[in-house]
Amino acid sequence: MVKFSKELEAQLIPEWKDAFLNYWQLKKNVKKIKLSQKSAKTQEKHNYWFSIFNPIRWVSKKIFARSHNSGDKNEIIQVKNKNGVGNEDLYQTELIQLFSEEDEEMKKVKEFFEKLDEELNKVNQFYKTKESEFIERGEILNKQLQILLELKQVLNDRKNFQSRLDAEILPRSNSSLIQSSDYPERAMKFTQTTLETTHTDDVITEFERNGINFIGSATRSRTKKGKPKTAVRIDIPATTPTRTIITVTSMLWEDLVNNPKKEGPGDFIDREKIQCAEKMIRGAFVELYRGLGLLKMCSSLNMVAFTKILKKFDKVSNRQASGSYLKAVKKSHFFSSDKVVRLGDEVETIFTKYFANHERKRAMKFLRPQQKKESHLITFFVGLFTGCFVTLFSVYAILAHLSGMFSPTEADYMETGYPVFSMFALLSLHLFMHGCNLLMWKSTRINYNFIFEFSPSTALKYRDVFLICTSFMTTVVGAMVIHLLLRSNGFSPHQVDAIPRTLLLIFTCLLILPFNIFYRSSRYYFIRVIRNILCSPFYKVVMVDFFMADQLTSQIPLLRYMEYTICSFLARRFQTHQYETCKSGKLYRDLAYVISVSPYYLRAMQCARRWFEEGRDVNHLANLGKYVSAMVATGVRITYARKPMQIWQIMVIVTSSVATVYQLYWDFVKDWGLLNPKSKNMWLRDELILKNKCVYYLSIALNLVLRLAWVETVMHFNVNVIESRFLDFSLASLEIIRRGHWNFYRLENEHLNNVGKFRAVKTVPLPFRDMDSDD
Repeated sequence: MVKFSKELEAQLIPEWKDAFLNYWQLKKNVKKIKLSQKSAKTQEKHNYWFSIFNPIRWVSKKIFARSHNSGDKNEIIQVKNKNGVGNEDLYQTELIQLFSEEDEEMKKVKEFFEKLDEELNKVNQFYKTKESEFIERGEILNKQLQILLELKQVLNDRKNFQSRLDAEILPRSNSSLIQSSDYPERAMKFTQTTLETTHTDDVITEFERNGINFIGSATRSRTKKGKPKTAVRIDIPATTPTRTIITVTSMLWEDLVNNPKKEGPGDFIDREKIQCAEKMIRGAFVELYRGLGLLKMCSSLNMVAFTKILKKFDKVSNRQASGSYLKAVKKSHFFSSDKVVRLGDEVETIFTKYFANHERKRAMKFLRPQQKKESHLITFFVGLFTGCFVTLFSVYAILAHLSGMFSPTEADYMETGYPVFSMFALLSLHLFMHGCNLLMWKSTRINYNFIFEFSPSTALKYRDVFLICTSFMTTVVGAMVIHLLLRSNGFSPHQVDAIPRTLLLIFTCLLILPFNIFYRSSRYYFIRVIRNILCSPFYKVVMVDFFMADQLTSQIPLLRYMEYTICSFLARRFQTHQYETCKSGKLYRDLAYVISVSPYYLRAMQCARRWFEEGRDVNHLANLGKYVSAMVATGVRITYARKPMQIWQIMVIVTSSVATVYQLYWDFVKDWGLLNPKSKNMWLRDELILKNKCVYYLSIALNLVLRLAWVETVMHFNVNVIESRFLDFSLASLEIIRRGHWNFYRLENEHLNNVGKFRAVKTVPLPFRDMDSDD
């Protein structure tokens, strides 16, 4: 049977952990009561013979013991509800039984109930705060929904109006009517008659009656007295590069070409914006319902925790206190209030009616998405592919040694097939580290799905990532073995080097495969994130985008391998083995700079966009400076590799040292939240998820050492071409390992920030907002 403490820890909401009953601390208080009882019995035995010589003390102890024993079966407490600040409930427990000042057990009992009162008041306060937030959010969403319904009615009426106008005023059979002299009068009369008999005029009048007017992006509206009206507009955020470009183009066109005096619903109401607004409101209702569900679970878990700890107290102290206290708990706000339940039922009704076409089953798919069940078959295949990978890699190492493929005479192998296979190996290593991150985040209850805004129903689990990684590497190593066998048996280079080319083509096709197999939702999500990174300055940056961009800064060797591979394939140099064409020339030198610097540049553009959008926060500019320093250091290192002169060596040391110090400071202080001199955990932070503090100190040292890998570029090792390739691959692998290690602490710090602000539900932006037309 699982202990309740472990069950509570597994079920509580990580972001609201501090809002739950501190069951573990109260268990310690109960244990203190038990220890005080043992201590009292021991002391009583030791002082028995001494106490009989002091009759007064002996009689007083007997009286208190008798009163103590007479209350074994009666209630010993009285819970009072006093009004605190702002007429809020404030519970306070008083002990009914008298006790001696020397009675340590009753002192511990009093401490227990003081702590219990503190926890009850804390839970009540949190519940009231969250309840009011969700109720306010529900009222806002109801208003947004009403505006949406009215605008949809306007759009439908306008469409019906246009259809009637085309049918009655512009019949296809008499196109000459347009040139007739009475056409304008007939059209105006028809328009006036239609507006008087349709709902559109009533809607617009109702909006204007409440001081609300329809406005476009370049339209201003004023009342008769010249004062600006309160306006409502569809505020669709530019969340994608395409939408951003369309929005900017539309604004420029309206400002420069269109007549700015043109007013009316037609200026900004269109079907596409209405659909986007409907999608945003639907997502907001889903998040509200999820938050209500979490709050209900918080209430029920806290109630069970109060019941369990009071029963434990009764059992240890041999007194009856749970009955009186549980009555007070059941009357408290967090358990007795039904506002959350009623609001949840209301959200279900609204969502079913307006977003699911009165189909409750369809509505529940959005409101209560079912997570996919974990299959043991995935674990079996992970083990199978792992065994295959180890076996094939051992075979490859033996064959390579026997055939002398890594000898200096076979240098062309390191220039043709090796870059392709190295690219796959680095990608597989990154997948493996991601799987390890998912496993660690799950075991430490870091809510990575909420942080990255992943859908729980389609998000990859760590077993899925390990399956992708092991199957991927098994395929790659199998191709390496076949490639090596064919090459050793005298097959032509044209035939042999088609294997890595085919492998690259297969994996590229698999990535964009449109069929719903091989984790299609995750594959397409990855493609969208890469697209967003490449278009960084043109859209709003979210957590998953800049987190993935940080991963790319650690995959520069992989990008260089990819560039070389594509160059070889496009130039068709595998057949002739003239690989020097892809390693020399002005184009190659320029591409080396572009590819090595581009991840830092894209990340810097994301920082600039966040600085522009998030209130000109100077931290984003400082973060941008970090990536600019990395760009400069990378460019200087590439130049020194081609021109190994002393002046460039000095510049490498200077620029790389500055960039490294900058990066280390940002890693430890900003990204990890460590090195706080005022922390209760020496030079760490106040809140730590890992229990062993030594792990954090070791992680700081490891990150420091791996950040200094650039020192290899200024140290002239006496190695040949093959050893140099292995050294470069090893350093690239260490950087990926460092990034995977960095990822855990980066998300740990983000999770603790969410916990500190009790953020467990995503805040969805809403499309309609009231604003002054002069703002």
